[in-house]
Amino acid sequence: MALASSLVLATVAMPTSVALAGPSAGRGHAVDPQDAKLDFDSAVYTTISVTVDDRPVNVRWYKEICYVANPVAAAPQQPGGPGGGTTTIPNTACGYQSMNVFVPESAFGDQRAPVYFAVNNSGWMASYVKAGVTAGASYDSSTSNVGAALKAGYVFVDVANRSRGLVGADGSSPGKAPAAAVDAKAAVRYLRLNDAAMPGSAERIVVNGTSGGGALASILGASGNSAEYATHLAAIGAAGIDDKGRSTLRDDVFAVNAYCPITDLGNADIAYEWLYNVLGTRDATGSNPSAADAAAIAERFAAYERSLGLRNPDGTRLTAATLLDTVEKEVVRSAETYLEADPAHTIPPLGGTFEITSGGPGGPPTTKSYVNDWIDVDTATGKVRSVDMTRYLAFVATQATLKTTPAFDAVGVNGNTSSRTETNLFGPPTQAYLNYTEYGWNHNDVAGDGSGLDDTGLTWKQYTAKQSTTVDDQVHLINPMDFVGTRADTAPNWYVRHGTRDRDTAFTVSVNLDRALAADKQVTNLDYRLAWNQPHAGNYDVPEAMAWIADAVQKAGAPSAPRRRG
Repeated sequence: MALASSLVLATVAMPTSVALAGPSAGRGHAVDPQDAKLDFDSAVYTTISVTVDDRPVNVRWYKEICYVANPVAAAPQQPGGPGGGTTTIPNTACGYQSMNVFVPESAFGDQRAPVYFAVNNSGWMASYVKAGVTAGASYDSSTSNVGAALKAGYVFVDVANRSRGLVGADGSSPGKAPAAAVDAKAAVRYLRLNDAAMPGSAERIVVNGTSGGGALASILGASGNSAEYATHLAAIGAAGIDDKGRSTLRDDVFAVNAYCPITDLGNADIAYEWLYNVLGTRDATGSNPSAADAAAIAERFAAYERSLGLRNPDGTRLTAATLLDTVEKEVVRSAETYLEADPAHTIPPLGGTFEITSGGPGGPPTTKSYVNDWIDVDTATGKVRSVDMTRYLAFVATQATLKTTPAFDAVGVNGNTSSRTETNLFGPPTQAYLNYTEYGWNHNDVAGDGSGLDDTGLTWKQYTAKQSTTVDDQVHLINPMDFVGTRADTAPNWYVRHGTRDRDTAFTVSVNLDRALAADKQVTNLDYRLAWNQPHAGNYDVPEAMAWIADAVQKAGAPSAPRRRG
């Protein structure tokens, strides 16, 4: 079924799963009554002034737009305050399902400008609505993605979303998976519903995120228009979907700009333990307090990797037997790309030192020296002679201590109740957490937590075989690997970066995502790389990333101008 012309790109083919989205509201079908609650009022804004590269820019700020008709009320006190305390939120009605929209003066009347869609959650934690653009602030477009987006004339959108850690007004946990993905889709649907009234084009949405935000950007980009989210969208009153799950709007996006995505959580533990045990990294760095667990988890990786059926660009199969070589080649490519980019860039010789500066929020930066005993570079040619992978992984694990075992599903395992891992992203809203991996489930020994073999009497395989089980669906609905290469409308443009010294998730996770995207015929523009000497961070390469976005937009051509509803 064809979409209304206001939603079709001038030079891009129609999404393959349009049939899943149902009939368009623009063809005489009755508009869902709840959509009337989601009308955008273009006259309600505050004008603020900022400075970008020493030049004043006026910005229209559309404050805290609630993008769903049935928002989930939050408690006024939320975790995450100073010193691990609590934070008081003023918007309990819709503060986790709102967005701030900032329109630079160059885009006041431009309905074809790209929309820079920033998701701000880290560690898969809930993200309260924020204002990334503040009155009187100064931005350097070479270092600030906010400033660069405003300078480019993009509509900048800060998107809040429910996720783990959120406390509902009733004391429940309404941010369980797939809430974050559902909310992001609802925000996209709001932009499509109001495309004719809002500055910017909903056909040019570029999603930016780091860490948990990188993962959220990735699942949003991978699962466009999938009908699997329909009931979840209907429950919160998302635009363009009725209470029977029939859809009249799309939620696919134009591009993904993801940094260090913490994704594929159902398999992240086995990837992590394999990478940091296959060459003895945990033992070598004194970070293997649960050696038996680490070995048992790592043992599962080879079968998982083989099941993906992925290949490298040269056609070789991506398996546990070839992955270390693959990661090494990516490290070499990262180093050589870095050296080629600027004559001033250097890498210390063997025996030299890396000077690495780090520091937490609010604390003074600290600089430490690390001996380069792992990468040998020919300074004359800018080519890498060799990489010692054993010493490289030890370097990664030394400059940032390795995570616990398990790394992502540790709560309840071996009596651990204090871990801050992603275990509380899963389970029903009435339960604090639920183990979501086979190993975590079968090794949960905390009595009375409602999770694991000890409390249910069921092994993971027995538990997930029950038709009423939902935790496996939760894992699936936030995993982009399950949607890339399927009938879902995956974004055509992807820019993915993962730092070469980022120990927060295994390098194999981003490599797998890249290879899966490369095999998806819908993906026409893929730029993946390990970012040289970067930690777990994002937006450190603003000029490069923004140039990539501008190029993707230019190649796609101007989107069709939206028609006003009514």
